[in-house]
Order: sequence, then C-alpha cells, then structure tokens
Amino acid sequence: MQHKLLTTSLAACAVLLAACGKETPKGADTAAATAATGAPAASTGAPAATPTGKVITVELNSDAQGNYFKPNEIEAHRGDVIRYTLKSGVHNVHFLPDSNPGKSNLPPASDMLQLPNQTLDIPVNFEPGTYYFQCDPHAALGMTGHLEVED
Repeated sequence: MQHKLLTTSLAACAVLLAACGKETPKGADTAAATAATGAPAASTGAPAATPTGKVITVELNSDAQGNYFKPNEIEAHRGDVIRYTLKSGVHNVHFLPDSNPGKSNLPPASDMLQLPNQTLDIPVNFEPGTYYFQCDPHAALGMTGHLEVED
C-alpha cells in the first residue's frame, strides 16, 4: 500500500514539475496571463488591443472622504491603458452596458480588487466617445467615473 501511494505521489510531482517548465505558445488562451495581471479574463469579442500609448493610473480608495476613483474623469486615446490601482478598501470596475447604451466592446465587470496596490489593466480599444464605469458595491455611494476616448 505504501509503495503504491509513494508511486502515485511521485507521478503527480513529475506531472506538476513538467507543467511548470512549459512555456505558453504565442496565441494561446491568455486567461491565466490576464488573471495574473489583474486584467479581465473574459473576452470582449474583439481582438485585444496592443498598448501603444500611455498608461493612465486611476486609484481606487475607501477612506474618510468616502469611496471614490481618483481621478474619476479620464481622458484617453485608443492604444492607451487604464491601470486601476487599489489603494484601500475592496472595489471592482464595471463598465455597465445599461450606463453605456449603444456602446460595444465593453470589458466585463472585474473581480474584486482586495490587496493594496493590486492592479487591473484595461486597454483602451473603445470607439471615441464617453464611457461610464462604477464600483458595483459602492456605486450608490457615488463611486462612479467616466472615460472620454478621443481619436
């Protein structure tokens, strides 16, 4: 019995070690990579934008002033990346379809950011226009913002 358990354990370890050493081929599913970076893992149905512009940092806060995005008004261009960075509290980022009627290519609601300095990168691959976003649990408390995408 012990020999069989030892053999099974060694086989499991070998599989794990082999998996750790493999590289992800180019063009492969990026769900694991996006989970590691904090980016939304779900596909938006459009090809992923390759960041070509600047990184715009937006802080997510909970403090004596309330729950808020800083800044909550963002101006960006296609190819930029918006980096949402958790400073305090527990928050998410959601570009609700109901708040953005007629807009396409919206990212899905993010998971909750829970660790200080945890980030969520959203590539700006939207058409020019104004997009509204919110933190779902704190939207009623005013944790909303908007993104103006320019050419």
